[in-house]
Amino acid sequence: MAVLLVDIGNTRIKWARFDGGRLGTARAATHSAWRSGDYRRLFGAGRPLERVLVASVAGSRVDRMLAAAARGAAVPARFVTVPRRAAGVTVGYLEPWRLGVDRFVAAVGAHHLFKGVATCVVGVGTAMTIDLITAAGLQCGGVIIPAPGLMVDTLLSSTHGIRRRARGGALGAAGLFGRSTRAAIVQGSRYAAAATIDRAVEEASALLGRRPLVVLTGGEAQAVRPLVRSSCVRVPDLVLRGLAVLSEAPQPRRRH
Repeated sequence: MAVLLVDIGNTRIKWARFDGGRLGTARAATHSAWRSGDYRRLFGAGRPLERVLVASVAGSRVDRMLAAAARGAAVPARFVTVPRRAAGVTVGYLEPWRLGVDRFVAAVGAHHLFKGVATCVVGVGTAMTIDLITAAGLQCGGVIIPAPGLMVDTLLSSTHGIRRRARGGALGAAGLFGRSTRAAIVQGSRYAAAATIDRAVEEASALLGRRPLVVLTGGEAQAVRPLVRSSCVRVPDLVLRGLAVLSEAPQPRRRH
C-alpha cells in the first residue's frame, strides 16, 4: 500500500504518493484559500493508502483541516515533529523542537540524496533558511532571513516613496543595478539572498575544511540559483524526498 507524503508551507502545499520505494509525481497548489473540503483532493483516486505523513509549518488551523480530511478518508495521519536524531540526521539546535520541521525533513532528504557530502540546505519560500549539514549528518545550525518576495513586500508596505515609485513602469531588470525602482527592489532582494548563501558557504568551508554543496529548494529557488556563485543543485521536491526517507525509518522513541 502507498504512503501519502504532504509538505505544507506557509503559502503552498505539495503532495505525492510513495509506493514500493518509488516517489510519484509531485503536485502543488496555493492553499491560502482552501477549506476543509479542498484537502480531500489529496486522497483521490489511486491505490489504497496505508497512511499519510505530513511536514507542516502552516499552523494548527490548516493541520486540523488536513487531519479531518484524513479521518474522512479513513487514513491514519502522522505529523512529523523534530527529534534530536532520526534517519541519519542529528539536530544541532540547543532545543531541537525549535527547528522548523520543514528544515529538518529537507536536511534528511539532502543527507540521503548526497551521501558523504556536506551540504548547505537552502529553502527559499516565504522565508529563506540555510542549514549546514555535515557529511556525517550533523545539522550544525542555521540562518533565517526574509526570502526575496518578502523583502520586496516589506519595502512596498513599509515605505511611501519607494512604493509610489515602484508602481507600474518598465521593469528594466538586468544585473544588480536596476533601471527602475521596481527592478532595483527585485534584483536587490535576489542578490542579497544569493550573497547570504555564498557567505554561508565561506563560513561553512572554514568550519569544515571543505566546501559544502548548496542544495536549493522552495518556490523562489529558481530565481536565486543563477546568482549563486557556489556550486549548487536545485531539488524542488526535497521535503517530499525527506518524508519518503522518514516513512521507512524507525520512529524515534519518545522520552516520558
